[in-house]
Amino acid sequence: MSADFNQPQRQSIVGILVLFFYSLQEYAKALWPILVIWIFKFNEINKGYLFGGTLAIFIIIGIISYLKYLNFTFYIDQDSDEFIITEGVFNKTKTAIQLFKIQQVNINQSLIQRLAGVFELAVDTAGSNKKEGNIKAISHALALDLKARLLENDKKSTVNANAHIDSDEFFAEKIADAEIPFMKISFLSLLKIGITSNYVKSFFILLAFFISLFDHIKQITGRDILHDENIEDYVDANQIAAVFLILFILFFLTVIVINLVKTIFTFFDYKIARQKGSLLLSYGLLNTKITIIKPEKVQITSVTQNFFQKKMDILHLKIKQATGGEKEDHKQHIEIPGCNKLEKDEILKLLFKKIPEKGVMLKPNFRKLGFSVFLTIGLPLLGYYFVRDLIIEELPNIDYFVMLYVIFVGIIQFFIFRNNRLYINDDFIIHQSGAWDITNKIILPHKIQAITTSQLFWHKNINIGSLTLHTAGGNISFHLGNFTAIKQYVNLWLYEMETSDSNWM
Repeated sequence: MSADFNQPQRQSIVGILVLFFYSLQEYAKALWPILVIWIFKFNEINKGYLFGGTLAIFIIIGIISYLKYLNFTFYIDQDSDEFIITEGVFNKTKTAIQLFKIQQVNINQSLIQRLAGVFELAVDTAGSNKKEGNIKAISHALALDLKARLLENDKKSTVNANAHIDSDEFFAEKIADAEIPFMKISFLSLLKIGITSNYVKSFFILLAFFISLFDHIKQITGRDILHDENIEDYVDANQIAAVFLILFILFFLTVIVINLVKTIFTFFDYKIARQKGSLLLSYGLLNTKITIIKPEKVQITSVTQNFFQKKMDILHLKIKQATGGEKEDHKQHIEIPGCNKLEKDEILKLLFKKIPEKGVMLKPNFRKLGFSVFLTIGLPLLGYYFVRDLIIEELPNIDYFVMLYVIFVGIIQFFIFRNNRLYINDDFIIHQSGAWDITNKIILPHKIQAITTSQLFWHKNINIGSLTLHTAGGNISFHLGNFTAIKQYVNLWLYEMETSDSNWM
């Protein structure tokens, strides 16, 4: 029997405990400097005041959590087709979300919620860059039922009072159908994707961590270990090269371990199920996430694969739906890691009704390569030679690193230029890019919101220009291609945009 969402409902009673821990976490983030002082000066602080103050804070947070639970209600207004959420402690806020504007409904479960046996339901629309509705503690069955009702936006399928029993049977069938996955990403696939992706991102995260660590050590001890200590004091001068090689290997292995752990914790037990023509995804080790993808809401689908992943027959899918605001919210992107070619084709068939094919190819003019080389190699070299006499005294071997930089960046820019292509056919636009990780972004012409073309005056004689396709899921840019061909396709896409009546929002 389906729940009656026409009347205001509260969260699960254990939601008080969940709200208490979340509030405690927020206050701990805000008051962490005071907590650090308490830890280092524990022996100097009056213990009675310390424990009395701590107890008072816990009591206040407990009262606030109870009031949040008591004042939080949610229901569906059938007359106005709105999802209503009331919340607040002293000042109550009422949020009304129109059902047809709901872009996505996610069911998540953090470690705290898992221990309490409840789930979080987050409602997202395309008009904002944050979650409009967030229910922190409801049961799994209730969350699935509410999610199904919120995403059933077709006016012809709106449930009225006389068809309540049929509605219950429909949603029960829908939930049962969602429990049968047609695809599951294996643990071995997650291992493969973990050791073959996100090298650069993890490298900079690890680098930022060590820089922050050294900065904190300097603040605490007053010593700058990066300058005060010499490696010659610990190893023989002839072994410096071997030490640097070992440190590089250890650093690289650390990056791989970070990728591996992050991938497994994020995407563990990844299951994909069909749900009335949509995709229902569930994954996560400590924080479980359940989300649904409706094909008509998909804006950009990206397929990424590098050389190693191609040999292992694995790839990374990323699906972008409409984002709120001018900046893309990367947290809203849905990722499907570690699927093989056959699984990818199955997903693309469900999203697009057929497998996208590459059509006419547009490639950039060679001037794009020259301009990129000038920005990434020419300008840095000019800056280096301008201050070279000042640097060479501190780092006498810097010229070798500069040469390696020029070779490395030059190779990267060459492969970026070689892989930069725009493929166009009647049904799809595919933009290919990347140096090591080759990404193909797929969009449908009728989902384009706006088109920008540009041409510098010195490019008119050689007939090259740039193109930017604006969608609700982000922009796709192609620079310095054949401008005559670009304008022809732009006219065709503008016609499709004007004549299309598809519901893609």
